[in-house]
Amino acid sequence: MNRRPVFLLTVLGFGFAFFYVPILSMIVYSFNASRLATVWGGFSTKWYMSLWSNTQVIDALILSLKIALVSASIATILGTMAAIALVRMGKFRGRTLFSGLTTAPLIMPEVITGVSSLIFFLLLAQWIGWPSQRGFTTITLAHITFSMVFVTTIVQARLLQFDRTIEEAAMDLGSKPWQVLFDITLPVISPAILSGWLLAFTISLDDVVITSFTTGPGSTTLPLLIWSKVKLGVTPDINALATLMVVTVGLCVVIAGIVMNRAEARRLADERLAFRANG
Repeated sequence: MNRRPVFLLTVLGFGFAFFYVPILSMIVYSFNASRLATVWGGFSTKWYMSLWSNTQVIDALILSLKIALVSASIATILGTMAAIALVRMGKFRGRTLFSGLTTAPLIMPEVITGVSSLIFFLLLAQWIGWPSQRGFTTITLAHITFSMVFVTTIVQARLLQFDRTIEEAAMDLGSKPWQVLFDITLPVISPAILSGWLLAFTISLDDVVITSFTTGPGSTTLPLLIWSKVKLGVTPDINALATLMVVTVGLCVVIAGIVMNRAEARRLADERLAFRANG
């Protein structure tokens, strides 16, 4: 009997357990009737009900959703444009520098991005008087800078697998470059664009480090609110709030996976039909 696969599966199992068991325990104790987070007092959903009457939580949730929606949308547009430029424009002057700038936030610690964003906004306030205070705008700009990198990476990987003969055939038939872009290129890579948007939305929704440097009074996002409450001790309402965030992020990942799988299945089916028609 080969012991190596058994050992590897055991290590893998412990690794997944180390990561997921704390999350599962948090979800279970979010239904705890007791006020003590680690003492089980029976099943109850009262902590979820209390969240809906907590105006502080609702305001933080609305602000986080607004920031995530705006930053993810703008980051998707900019990231898609950057990916198209890197893949389709070939070698151009400054390409190495441009590629490095688009991928630098991916490998740079978040604390460095947060500090640099804070210094940048402080200098702008001194030079031109904007922003007068840090809040929604500064957080959104910082999130765009960070999250567009992931969109660029995902869309660029899809474009590298793209069959360009379809575009060439369309141009041979008289289509203009912008028509090829909107009628062929973007629809084909749309699953990757959607996946990039969902990833950017998720990253923005649960960011703490960068947000803590670029926020100001009266602009507390949901992750910052959770972080501030955890400093005073973990309570069942925090477990309930964190559980809702885990479920939201999980749904985004599942939706992205379903969209990608369906798009890939549709693409393979279209290729088989094309081969049968040509055959």
